[in-house]
Amino acid sequence: MVAHAVAAEIGLVLYEHCQAAMVHGMTDLLGVASTFSADRGGPIIRISHWSKARDGTFSRTFDTHEALPGKPAILVVPGRLTGPPDADESAPYARWLLDRHAQGTTLASNCGGAFLLAATGLLSGRRATTHWLFADQLRDRFPEILVDADKIVIEDGDIITAAGLMAWTDLGLRLIDRVLGPTIMVETGKFWLIDPAGREQRHFSSFSPRLTHGDETILKVQHWLQARAVRHLTLADMAAQAQLEERTFQRRFKSATGLKPIEYVQHLRVGKARELLEFTRRTVDQIAWSVGYEDPAAFRRIFSRIQGLTPGEYRTRFSSGAELRIMA
Repeated sequence: MVAHAVAAEIGLVLYEHCQAAMVHGMTDLLGVASTFSADRGGPIIRISHWSKARDGTFSRTFDTHEALPGKPAILVVPGRLTGPPDADESAPYARWLLDRHAQGTTLASNCGGAFLLAATGLLSGRRATTHWLFADQLRDRFPEILVDADKIVIEDGDIITAAGLMAWTDLGLRLIDRVLGPTIMVETGKFWLIDPAGREQRHFSSFSPRLTHGDETILKVQHWLQARAVRHLTLADMAAQAQLEERTFQRRFKSATGLKPIEYVQHLRVGKARELLEFTRRTVDQIAWSVGYEDPAAFRRIFSRIQGLTPGEYRTRFSSGAELRIMA
């Protein structure tokens, strides 16, 4: 038997009454994608299930690679049909998820699983989605979250949320695209009879920052930047946040993330700009200013370099409706 490299581990977090169809369906979906990738000579996904024991510890209760050390690159929290978990039930899971996130794990949720992510505090000030039936409840319990129940999936770097029930298929395809690439994602979608149309924007991929590099100092700066990238930032600001000399910070940041600090900020800003181009009527100049660029011409150059499209072309292709397609 040929051994294939593991691209990443994706773990599913089990809790009482969580949606079994999503857990087993996602496991099968990722497994099919791994098979297609392996058939092409590519890497596969390690799939695991995680459960909380009576003593409060968490461990794998299912694993496709039991003898393999490591930790999940992505943890996914499913929803459940009986309604979102309350604060007391969420607390131990939130503490564990927060700890995993601090170590570089990307967190994702489907349906009412957003409530467990919300309990970590990581969604504060960020956009998130859940089942439309639970949207008002999520807003009431966590008013600091920008709840957008119109979206099927909201991908925001280190946090991904998906809407209700069968939206796990959309989430699964996003994860496959992120880990194994768009070709395997499309092939998997066709096999599952999930229409990949509308997911082609992933060919103009959202920025997926490298978070599992093991440099805790740089990881903390990445988390800090996620909420502040649209503000005026200098290299000195970032180095000060890391408590490192500027040259040392630049070297460690590039080694950990694969990008220079300023390049990384540009990717974060373009990600925010894509969202505004898709879902608002703001002009390109207004969007440039709102994501931290005083010079709209410079913004257009950077956006085109990163996305391969001008802001106007991007809006024409990917805006949420024809009425938003305002050329710039």
